[in-house]
Amino acid sequence: MKVFEIRDDWGFDHLQLGTRPDPKPGPGEVLLRMKAASLNYRDLVVPLRGYGAFTGNLPLIPLSDGVGEVIEVGQGVTRVKVGDRVCPCFHQSWIGGPPDLERLTRTLGGPIDGTMAELMCLPADGVVRVPAHLTDEQAATLPCAALTAWSAIFTYDRLGPGSQVLVQGTGGVALFALAYAKLAGCHVTVISSTDEKLARAKALGADAGINYTATPEWSKATREITGGRGYDHIVELGGEKTLPQSLRAIRPGGTISMIGVLSGSMLSAPLGLVVTRQVRLQGITVGSRDGFEAMMRALEQHRVVPVIDRVYAFEELKEAMAHLKGGSHFGKICIRHG
Repeated sequence: MKVFEIRDDWGFDHLQLGTRPDPKPGPGEVLLRMKAASLNYRDLVVPLRGYGAFTGNLPLIPLSDGVGEVIEVGQGVTRVKVGDRVCPCFHQSWIGGPPDLERLTRTLGGPIDGTMAELMCLPADGVVRVPAHLTDEQAATLPCAALTAWSAIFTYDRLGPGSQVLVQGTGGVALFALAYAKLAGCHVTVISSTDEKLARAKALGADAGINYTATPEWSKATREITGGRGYDHIVELGGEKTLPQSLRAIRPGGTISMIGVLSGSMLSAPLGLVVTRQVRLQGITVGSRDGFEAMMRALEQHRVVPVIDRVYAFEELKEAMAHLKGGSHFGKICIRHG
């Protein structure tokens, strides 16, 4: 089978197109013919061994997100059948319940081989059926970005009609968070780098927008939007440079979902505000299979459609990664396997 893999040494120069023997499913396993994959920020970190020993060993097939068709099942498999279209779970061992070290570290695209392969062999417990209304590329965006946003909005908070939510950016997680918050009846503010992106976000349902390039102190601009009250929930994707302002924009008792570190990972923030305002900083690392299945039911019920920025051919993986790194995308960047 055709694969992309990091081999010989770490680094993007060692990310190469190659072949591997076709896998065969054992008891409790399923064989998938992959249809599409999608990119996340972590896919830029893995080739550099950015997660240390938890990145895994070489050779390694990258990318964690994708969708495939079940073409063969091993003995004892009853959860899915041949012909089903499924997404692999990012956390292969996290079925439900609270996270622990094993559940958080057995992840696709490092240390477990990821979705940049024509075929994948996985435990049947590690895949979830996808809604029929989604294309392959749309379904491929779901395992990390969509579930991360779902966990922030629904699993770790209790938002409802009238709740004030701020979402940072217009990438994959951000736009899923916007969609979910609107499903819950929330008022949503989006901050982004251009007026064009903000206009597109408002077309998707955002109630307010702030251009952080034109308004670097965006936390001050939020006071008028919230009437000085602050936000009930902030989807924090920037990290180092945005967290200090998030702490000024959150209401007393509000929740900041710590998801991304796009602007850096070193903490330099007024932590006194966490104490005096009783702010909850909630780390989010995707979610469990139970959460993934609940999210799938909601997507099907409400016919939610992911936003795709661009689709690349399988052989164009490096070009797709360069596009992601450039930061100009709106929504998800996908890879078509066929």
